[in-house]
Amino acid sequence: MFENIKEDRGQVGIGTLIVFIAMVLVAAIAAGVLVNTAGFLQATAEDAGQQSVNKVTNRVDVVSTHGIVNGTSTKSVDFVNLTTRLAAGSGSVSLNNTTIKYLSDDTARTLVNNNTDNADGINWSTAGNNEFAVRKIQDDDTSFPILNSQTDRFEIVINTSVIEGANKNGLSTGESVTLEITSRNGGTTQVILTMPQQLAGKDNNDPVAL
Repeated sequence: MFENIKEDRGQVGIGTLIVFIAMVLVAAIAAGVLVNTAGFLQATAEDAGQQSVNKVTNRVDVVSTHGIVNGTSTKSVDFVNLTTRLAAGSGSVSLNNTTIKYLSDDTARTLVNNNTDNADGINWSTAGNNEFAVRKIQDDDTSFPILNSQTDRFEIVINTSVIEGANKNGLSTGESVTLEITSRNGGTTQVILTMPQQLAGKDNNDPVAL
C-alpha cells in the first residue's frame, strides 16, 4: 500500500515541475516582448523629440528687408530682398533645400531656390514663376548656399514681377505679401511685408525700405 502512495507523489511532483517550467518560459517570453517594445518606444520617442526640436530651432532669421522700385509710369516694387542668417540655436540650414510660401492678394505659390549666387545675372524673363534666388553677402568658410555659422549672411531675392504675372509690374503701393520660409527640417519663419504707400520721387532700381 505504501509503495503505491510513493508512486502517486512522484507523478504529482513531475506535473508541478512541468507547469513551473512552462510558467518560467512564458514569463521569459513576455519579458523579452516587453523589453523589445520598450526599446522601440524609446527610440521612436527620441526620433520624434529630435524632429520636434529641429522644427523649432533649425530655421533662418530675417535680419532686414528692402524692395527695388520699378520706375514705370505706375510705380511698384518688382524685387523683394531678404537678408537672412541662422536663427539662435539653429543647426546648419541649406537654402537649396528651403522653400518659400509666397502669398499676396492675387497670387499663391511655393518657391524653390534656383541655385545661383548672382541674382542680378538671372534672366528673369525665362526664369520660372516659382523660383527665388540667393546670393552671398558674408561667407567666411565658403559654405554657400548652406548657412552654418552665425556670421553667415545670405540674401534671398524674389522677383515679384515674374511671380505676380505679366499683368502686374510687381507689387503695387499698399499691397502686402506673406512669406513663409521653411527649412528641410520643417522650421518655419514668417515675414509679412507691406509695400510703401508712396513711391513718388523714386527712380527705377531705387531701394525702398519694407
